[in-house]
Amino acid sequence: MSMFLDQVTIDVKAGKGGDGMVAFRREKYVPDGGPAGGDGGRGGDVILVVDEGLRTLMDFRFNRHFKALPGENGMSKGMHGRGSDDRYIPVPPGTTVRDAETGKLLGDLLTEGQELVVAKGGRGGRGNIRFATAKNPAPELAENGEPGQELKLEMELKVLADVGLVGFPSVGKSTLLSIVSKARPKIGAYHFTTLVPNLGMVATQDGRSFVMADLPGLIEGASQGIGLGTQFLRHIERTRVILHVIDMSGIEGRDPYEDYLAINKELETHNLRLLERPQIIVANKMDMPNAEENLREFREKIAAEKTNEFAEDQLIFPISSVARKGIEPLLSATTDLLENTPEFPLYEEESLEEEVVQYEFRSEGLPYEVSRDDDATWVLSGAEIERLFKMTNFDHDESVMRFARQLRGMGVDEALRARGAIDGDLVRIEEFVFEFVD
Repeated sequence: MSMFLDQVTIDVKAGKGGDGMVAFRREKYVPDGGPAGGDGGRGGDVILVVDEGLRTLMDFRFNRHFKALPGENGMSKGMHGRGSDDRYIPVPPGTTVRDAETGKLLGDLLTEGQELVVAKGGRGGRGNIRFATAKNPAPELAENGEPGQELKLEMELKVLADVGLVGFPSVGKSTLLSIVSKARPKIGAYHFTTLVPNLGMVATQDGRSFVMADLPGLIEGASQGIGLGTQFLRHIERTRVILHVIDMSGIEGRDPYEDYLAINKELETHNLRLLERPQIIVANKMDMPNAEENLREFREKIAAEKTNEFAEDQLIFPISSVARKGIEPLLSATTDLLENTPEFPLYEEESLEEEVVQYEFRSEGLPYEVSRDDDATWVLSGAEIERLFKMTNFDHDESVMRFARQLRGMGVDEALRARGAIDGDLVRIEEFVFEFVD
C-alpha cells in the first residue's frame, strides 16, 4: 500500500455551547434571592494547524471524523460553565482546504504553525440571571447552547517545492534527483517506477540551496485522466521553475522534440498558468549513441519556434545523470533563475479573507422555507430557525413562549397562513411537532 496520500475528505464538528441554567438563590437571611442560573461555556473550535514534520495526508486515511468538545453547562449561584478547549488537527505544509459542499476555498496552509479555524464552536446559552427585568424579576427562562458548526472538508496537498522535474517516464528524473540530493527514490529500468512525488534538498557548490520535486512520469492525455500523471499534476502548481527532462538518446524510439511538445501540452491543458513559469530543458542521457545528433536537431527545432528575434533563447543543458556530467552548470543556472523568479499565486480570483457579517438585511424572501409532508404536516426548515429551535429549552414554559414569539417575529405565522394553514394543523421543526393556532 502506498504511504502517500494527497487528497482526502473529512468531517469536522465544532463543540456545542453549554446550556444556561434556571436556578434561584435560596439562602438563609437573603430575602427575595432572585435568579442565579449561570451561562453555559463556549464550545471548542476545530482548527487546522501546519506541522512541518508531516509530508502527506496519510494520517487521515482511517480517521476522517473530528469533533471538538462541548462547553460546560451553567451552574447555580451564578456560576458560568467553563469553555471547552479547541481541537487542533495537524496538516502538512501545502494543504489547500475547501468546503466540500460549496467548493469555496477556506484556506491555503503553507508555513509552520499557521492556523485555520474551519468550524466555530457554539456560544454558551444564557442562564436565567440574564433575563431578569423589572417586570419579570424571577424568570424561569434559559437558553440551550448554540450548536457548533459542522462541515465536510476537502483537503488537497500540493507539495512545497521550488523546482519541479517533469517529463515522460524513464527519462532519468529519479536518477537526477538521487544524484543532486540525499533523496533516495526508487529507480528501475521500466516505466512508472516513481509512483509518488519525491522531495529532495539540493545544495550547489557556492552554498545556495533549493527544494526539488520528482513527479511521477507524465504521458500524453494525463490531464484528461490517462496514466498516473493526472494524480500528481497538481504538485507542479507551487513550483517556480520547471526542469523539463528529455531523453535525448531516443533509445525507446521516441522523438525528443515530440516529447517536449507533448509534455508542455499536458501542462497547458491542466493549468494555463503553468507555462508562465520559466522552464529549463535538461537534455539527459548524452552519453548514449545518437544523443549528440538528436540534440543538434532539437536545438534547430527550438530555434525555429522563436517568433520574436528579441526573445530570450530557451535554456538547454546537456547532461548525463549516470556519468554525472553537466550537473553543476544546470544547478547553478537553476538557482540563478529561482532568485529572479517570484512566487506564482495559486488563488488570485478567490478571496481567503474571513467574511464578517454583523447584520444582513433581507429585502425579499424569508430566512426559512415552508413545505408540506405527505402526511399533511407543515415543515419549517432553514439554518436560522433550526438554530433557534436547538437553543430553546422546552422544559420551561417561559422558554416555549419566547420561542413562539421569535417565530411570530420572523413572520412564520403569516407565511403559514399564506400557504393555507388553518387552526389545528400540525407544524414540524426537525423532530418537534406543535399545533398551529390561528
